[in-house]
Amino acid sequence: MSRIGRAPITIPAGVTVTIAEDNTVTVKGPKGELTRTLHKDMIIEIEENVITVKRPSDVKEHRSLHGLTRTLVSNMVIGVTVGFSKTLEINGVGYRAAKAGQNVNLSLGFSHPVVVEPPKGITLEVPAPNKIIVLGINKEEVGAIAANIRGYREPEPYKGKGIKYEGEVVRRKVGKAGGKGKK
Repeated sequence: MSRIGRAPITIPAGVTVTIAEDNTVTVKGPKGELTRTLHKDMIIEIEENVITVKRPSDVKEHRSLHGLTRTLVSNMVIGVTVGFSKTLEINGVGYRAAKAGQNVNLSLGFSHPVVVEPPKGITLEVPAPNKIIVLGINKEEVGAIAANIRGYREPEPYKGKGIKYEGEVVRRKVGKAGGKGKK
């Protein structure tokens, strides 16, 4: 059995979960509503504020989907109650972020500012000029937006300049040796 797949998901107070015939799970909570259609073979049941995910057989595909399905449902429940966030740090001389309405303007050493426009359901916060926080209820979208922002200027290995995740360790390389040239 999958250790992740067999773990039950408790439904917190204020959250409603509905499962349609085609395994479409809808989760409503204080932060919003999420809907997702999961694999048709997985068996998702709700009993007394506890969601359990079961697999129909021990075929490799079903074993793979067991833990995945449980994690996706769990992330939906966590998203509508607590939400998800990713923090990005900006390192480099002259590199900074500034909030302009809903958008964020990034100065990353290009000839133009990079404007990041958040999609619906995602909030961008700039508590400091070198920090960006991506907030939302959908874990996948939060991670994708954070990865897109990081992709504008990934941290380079020599000086560590660029945008990195909070806590990310950038492997540094040694620069050019300053020895004597050829004669």
